[in-house]
Amino acid sequence: MGTIVCQTCEATIAYFEDEKVTTLYGKCDCCEHDSEGGEKE
Repeated sequence: MGTIVCQTCEATIAYFEDEKVTTLYGKCDCCEHDSEGGEKE
């Protein structure tokens, strides 16, 4: 089982089927609206 986690606030966004335990990072809806100003990483 895999998990998608927000890289900004660490909230769990979704789960997906995978052969091994995997964690992917993305952005949740809350953080996408906050970063519209063009934050740099």
